[in-house]
Amino acid sequence: MRAVIQRVRRSSVTVDDRVTGEIGHGLMVLLGVEDKDTEKDLDYMVDKIPNLRIFEDPDGKMNLSLMDVGGELLVVSQFTLLGDARKGRRPGFTDAARPEKANAMYETLVERIASLGVKVETGQFQAHMMVDILNDGPVTILLDSHKLF
Repeated sequence: MRAVIQRVRRSSVTVDDRVTGEIGHGLMVLLGVEDKDTEKDLDYMVDKIPNLRIFEDPDGKMNLSLMDVGGELLVVSQFTLLGDARKGRRPGFTDAARPEKANAMYETLVERIASLGVKVETGQFQAHMMVDILNDGPVTILLDSHKLF
């Protein structure tokens, strides 16, 4: 499972001229689910994302998490994070999970983080989305659950 996490002042997702998700101060997460992902990968992301200490404390050090600052979360499914462009000029997506699996894991991640008391907004799975991001810092972190195991 891969996630691009951006600390934002605000972020929103629009589908067909309709806002499907919108947050203020918090984290914008682009999430890619791999075919080989398991519950272990999901557990890692559910723990890591809301607890990642990338917000500044009173001394200006990145020492606070989304949970600490009471921030909001916008999660957008993005299979293109799993594109392999090492060969040729057109990325291959053979490592991306099938839509059924990807959507189930995406929805589970959203539900589990929301159950922690975090306001979570989403995009629309498999839709063409317009994503507006006001990155704060800029701070952008890449997480890959397979780089751990």
